[in-house]
Amino acid sequence: MLAINVAASSAFSGLAMRAPMNIVMQAKDVVVPPPTPLEIMKAMPGITDPLGFFDPLGYASAEGVTEGKVRFYREAELKHGRVAMLASLGFLVGEQFHPLFGGNINVPSYIAFQETPLQAFFFPVVCSLAIFEVFSVFSFMNPKDGMWAIKSDHKAGDFGFDPLGLKPASPAEFAEMQTKELNNGRLAMLAMAGMVGQELATGAKLF
Repeated sequence: MLAINVAASSAFSGLAMRAPMNIVMQAKDVVVPPPTPLEIMKAMPGITDPLGFFDPLGYASAEGVTEGKVRFYREAELKHGRVAMLASLGFLVGEQFHPLFGGNINVPSYIAFQETPLQAFFFPVVCSLAIFEVFSVFSFMNPKDGMWAIKSDHKAGDFGFDPLGLKPASPAEFAEMQTKELNNGRLAMLAMAGMVGQELATGAKLF
């Protein structure tokens, strides 16, 4: 009887030792598919209540969209949001305080540039501003791998410019700050559309 128990115990122990190995080997055979562009977009900062993930036109789930393309969308959203935040501040300040060119350019902001001597040099001015955008080319994928697509190792909006050291060290705090920036940028884009539209309609300054 003792011999039978010992034999059974040995057999059970051997089975128990082999079982985890079989599970590990089976796990190695399982191929985990990469995240879809929609899943990548949903994992990015910027999703807040009450709307949650907001993509009414289905850009992130459109046919043929790639990971690089959704990263390009996020990069473009950040850039436009930052420009809109600066522009909205420019409307507020510039229409009240405009000392340049003798202080004589006291017109609605949407036509202020046309009233300056720089209007005659429009294309050189635009080209000089575009110099900063040229550096963004290095974040793009090879056109053969996808048009208007951003590399997966590029962090959206990160251009190595943080002179005040505002970037938090904590990943959670950094994600929260990114969400705040996106929400403020989105609001600024809507606000700029409204301000320019009102000045176009009335022909008068807002501030």
